[in-house]
Amino acid sequence: MTGRARVNGVDLYYEVVGEGEPLVLVHGSWVDHETWQRVVPRLARSFRVLVYDRRGHSRSERPPGQGSRRQDEDDLASLIELLGAPAHVAANSFGASTALGLATRRPELLRSLSAHEPPLMDIVGDGDRQLRPVLQAMEAALDGVLAALRAGEDRVGAQRFVDEVAVGPGGWEQLPERFRRTITANAPTFADEHGDPDWARLDVARLDGFPGPALLTFGSESPPWFPVIVGKLATALGGRARMRTLVGDGHVPHLTHPDRYADDLTAFIRSSASASASAPTSASASASASSAVRPPASRRLTTPGEPG
Repeated sequence: MTGRARVNGVDLYYEVVGEGEPLVLVHGSWVDHETWQRVVPRLARSFRVLVYDRRGHSRSERPPGQGSRRQDEDDLASLIELLGAPAHVAANSFGASTALGLATRRPELLRSLSAHEPPLMDIVGDGDRQLRPVLQAMEAALDGVLAALRAGEDRVGAQRFVDEVAVGPGGWEQLPERFRRTITANAPTFADEHGDPDWARLDVARLDGFPGPALLTFGSESPPWFPVIVGKLATALGGRARMRTLVGDGHVPHLTHPDRYADDLTAFIRSSASASASAPTSASASASASSAVRPPASRRLTTPGEPG
């Protein structure tokens, strides 16, 4: 099923496929819902999967004025409620920052959370001195990207991001033209995200209110600040979080090893459900939360032929 949902003053494009417990996939910057296309068929064997274009991306509306990550968090909350809360959430990059932000504010909406490499640079801290040279180089490259975007040179900025930040020299030329068009079209939203003073921040202490479970991952081929960020998040979540290195992967494991990503996510969710089933108090709390936030049938997303 494809459709559009009017939430928080914007129209969001979404797709829903599969049957089972609800699972929402949240994409990162520059891309859109199609970044998940290699994992959706496998995940849809076990879950009712919702993918969507975040505000300002591709088929979703791009509202005027400066946006904020908090708005993305509110959009995610609304979609979860429409799909049928609580839901499992798996997210990548800026989408992972969004999902974690929601977990600090509306923990009752999430059955579980899987987050890969959220760019929450503010929690790295000045104490990580060995990271300063690489962080300074990354910040300089980002400044060049943002300067191009703010000058209206979207394709130039997109190419600089791929070649100087995300992939490396020559990376842009290796991308299919369709993908280059997508990230160029979404370039203004990347600039908007970085205009939000809170884009890289998270009140880590508020994760104490998230009951878990959480799967926090980083790739073995990724920049060195991601293990630091993920490690600090795992510490804040304590025993509710599993931290894992994805060997051979970088920033987008759902693209580089899609079957492994889907199987690992499915296994994590199933093992989490088994653990919850063995703890009656937690199971009762989860059922109560589900009943409390599940919207009336008239407001839920439905598939053709399904009762409204």
